Amino acid sequence: MENPLLSVKNLSVDFKASSHTVHAVKSVSFDILNGETIALVGESGSGKSVTALSIVQLLPYPLASHPNGSIKFKSKEIIGSPPGAIQSIRGNKIAMVFQEPMTSLNPLHTIEKQIGEILQIHKGLDKNIARIRSLELLELVGITDINRHLKSYPHELSGGQRQRVMIAMALANEPEILIADEPTTALDVTIQAQILELLENLQKKFGMSMLFITHDLSIVKKMANRVCVMNGGEIVESGKTEQVLKSPKHAYTKHLLSADFSNLSPSPVKKSKNILYSKNLKVWFPLKSGLLRRTYKYIRAVDGINIEVHEGRTLGVVGESGSGKTTLGMALLRLISSDGMIKFNEKRIDKITLKKMRPLRREMQIVFQDPYGSLSPRMSISQIIEEGLKIHKIGNTDSDRNDLIIQSMEEVGLDPTSRYRYPHEFSGGQRQRIAIARAIALKPKFIVLDEPTSALDRSVQVQIINLLINLQIKHKIAYLFISHDLKVIRAISDEVIVMRNGKVVEQGPSDNIFDHPKKPYTKALMAAAFNLEAIDSNKTNTK
Repeated sequence: MENPLLSVKNLSVDFKASSHTVHAVKSVSFDILNGETIALVGESGSGKSVTALSIVQLLPYPLASHPNGSIKFKSKEIIGSPPGAIQSIRGNKIAMVFQEPMTSLNPLHTIEKQIGEILQIHKGLDKNIARIRSLELLELVGITDINRHLKSYPHELSGGQRQRVMIAMALANEPEILIADEPTTALDVTIQAQILELLENLQKKFGMSMLFITHDLSIVKKMANRVCVMNGGEIVESGKTEQVLKSPKHAYTKHLLSADFSNLSPSPVKKSKNILYSKNLKVWFPLKSGLLRRTYKYIRAVDGINIEVHEGRTLGVVGESGSGKTTLGMALLRLISSDGMIKFNEKRIDKITLKKMRPLRREMQIVFQDPYGSLSPRMSISQIIEEGLKIHKIGNTDSDRNDLIIQSMEEVGLDPTSRYRYPHEFSGGQRQRIAIARAIALKPKFIVLDEPTSALDRSVQVQIINLLINLQIKHKIAYLFISHDLKVIRAISDEVIVMRNGKVVEQGPSDNIFDHPKKPYTKALMAAAFNLEAIDSNKTNTK
């Protein structure tokens, strides 16, 4: 039998807390052979990333420790090796691509400096040769206009471009193993398909092995030779990908495979009154230059959009990053300036003052993409939900407001006894439930849901979508649901608009858009979302 390139045996990882020890990984074992891809699959907190970080010894030691276990690369032990030995492996032989490139890239340095630094430290190249090699790497990962992007800072690149830069940095030293930790989670479906195709091609080109960490089983099916399913820090099932996905044995694997939206359907409301209406809505951002800061052109983030959102129904908004989805939602709520007509509950609101808008805020709410960032870490859950009640003078006494807080928490499936805890004490799915509870406590008529499930595991996504549908049926709430995940959009939306470059490419009933798309751009999105086929934007006519 072939000797493994990497061998993990009985690996355990403990974290020391102030009063106790957290057993994050428990006796995990797997091998990676030359040229193969192994997938680590599981929900958040299952121990996937901790296992991967152990391989490259990037855990916060001595807070983290290995009570037992072994990690061998080419039969050489990694755990306990001197720093020099680890540095010769990390980056050179085993490289890692992280989930969120914006936090992994240095915001103060150009792309050229960040790639060049790796080449100079690990390869000993001088600055000029490092620059030539950096250009080659960016071209290899599909970055266009490479001379300009080499001088760019991370914030000047799109999400897909940043992820390509991270892959270029990981490949700079031609590693033998690439660890990809959720590399496509935050990306649009077409960009996701491109990144997956890129990783496959690079793996073949360099003959690399790959450890692919994800919670998306459709990606596992496409990418992995073998799969290890993790739950509670343990590998509960492993084997060839096709065998595990077709005939799962463990209950947790079956749970993951059953987490889909096929049993969910939008609110049954067919006809209802119009809650929100826009006509020729525009949001143009001026670009200025020169000493006098004159406007030389506009970014047309939203460019002449007409929509209707009805009581008890959901309008889904889909499109790639930068298409104008979030800007549209913010404009409809009058949170940013816009031109064009906006009517809410038959009353025109685009011309009224912000002071007159304030009473309407109770009826128009928003749930953001990142619940951790949108919840104050200094406030308890009770205070977070109560804040809106106080502002809008709902509840005459503290006791009345406390009853409303308990009621809203129960409606979203949270234990009311936990209302005095803080956001960091809750999981991602629980935090999103808190954000929804804060919104529905005010009994709104309209809610903008801005990518509310994109950072969540698929099983948690199903729970949140089911919750939103039930709340919509109960309270007749109108939703504007923004997402780049078309599977989520299909599960909850009655009507769908497809956006690109600030304009509506296609719109209509959900079934028509998904089953019979007319425009090439919509067809490209559907292919990427449901077939995970790589989309080459240069070859696809999306005009």
